[in-house]
Parts: sequence; structure tokens; C-alpha cells
Amino acid sequence: MDAGKVGPTLKTHCSAQCLDVCRWLIPFILSCCVYFCLWIPEDQPSWVAALVKCLPIFCLAGFLWVVSPGRGYTRLLQGALLCSAVGDACLVWPEAFLHGMTAFATAHLLYLWAFGLSPLQPGLLLLIFLASGPYLILVLLHLEPDMVLPVAAYGLILMAMLWRGLAWGGSAGWGALLFTLSDGVLAWDAFAHPVPHAHLVTMTTYYTAQLLITLSALRSLGPKTD
Repeated sequence: MDAGKVGPTLKTHCSAQCLDVCRWLIPFILSCCVYFCLWIPEDQPSWVAALVKCLPIFCLAGFLWVVSPGRGYTRLLQGALLCSAVGDACLVWPEAFLHGMTAFATAHLLYLWAFGLSPLQPGLLLLIFLASGPYLILVLLHLEPDMVLPVAAYGLILMAMLWRGLAWGGSAGWGALLFTLSDGVLAWDAFAHPVPHAHLVTMTTYYTAQLLITLSALRSLGPKTD
């Protein structure tokens, strides 16, 4: 391709791609609005509440199917999103909390697999353990004995996902960080002490985290210039 035409071609392609991405994100944005507008009370569990809560996550899985189909990284993200939706549905019913936590742990393992182990950055892992370990221990001190092991295992998996997300960088890193914040607020509110506006903070950071991680699938997409 003529070098003089590369710049305008790239600009046109990027603009078109940006518009396409924004267009396919509309269902996610609208479903989030529906969730926050309806705001079904947590003490009224139902399949309608579960569907409204899961719908934004289903929209992100569909978004990936449209804008980044067929890639291994995309398939892992879609698997993680579907596991997250299962977790969301389970958490609508308090008695299904352990099932929900198991589904989210599976989602984090899929995210970890997607992010890979390169670059390794072991120092970053040490820093995450030093920063998050004391918080996890404080949460564990407020748990019933039969909940300590499952929550501890989940916390370690979440830290590993955060490590790989930050090492991967970009929107995946910010998404992993917000996911950790969301789970941290949820855990403290559920097991330790009530947090003001905990549900709003948890769900806002959660949906934003899932969106940012989803957008990381676009990282390697782009036009060829040769």
C-alpha cells in the first residue's frame, strides 16, 4: 500500500471500528440501565430478578461473538462471562451463595487462562499478596468455620486473576482491579460490617470490570497496512 494512503486508511478504519464497537455495546448499556432502574430488592429473589441481573453479562458475551469471533482469547472470555452469569443468578438466592462463589471462581480461572503467564512478573504477585492478604485474613476472621476454606480459596484465585490481569495490562488490568474491588466490598458488607451503598458500589464496579475485560479482546484487532 502507498505510504501516503496508510494514514487516512488507518484513520477511516479505526473510526468505523469504533462506531461498530459502540453500536454493539448499546444492548449492554441499556440492560445496565434496566437493572439500575428496576433495582429489584435483594430480599425479593425471583427468576425475573436473576434475568435482569444477568442480562448485561449475556450482552457482553454476545458483543464478543459479533466483534471478535473465533479467537481463543475471545472464547475464554465468553466462557468466563457465562460462568459469571451463573454466579450472578445464584447470588440472587442467599442459600445458593456457595454455588455462586464456585461459578465466579471458575470465571476467574478462565480469565487467568486467557491472560496467560507472559510476562510473568513475580514481583507483582508478591505485591498483590502483601496488599490483599491482610484484607482477606480480616474477612476470614468474621466467617463461620465451614466458610473459611471456600472463601480463602476464592480469595487466592481472585488474587491470581488480578496478578495476570495487571500483567496483561490495558483495559484487562483495570477490569481485574475493579473486579477485585467489587468482590472486596461485597465480602466486607456480607461478612464483616455493613458498607454504605454497598450494593450500588458492588454492581457498578462489577459491570464496569466485566466491560473493561471484554474490551481487552479488541486489543489485537486492527487493519493490516502491507
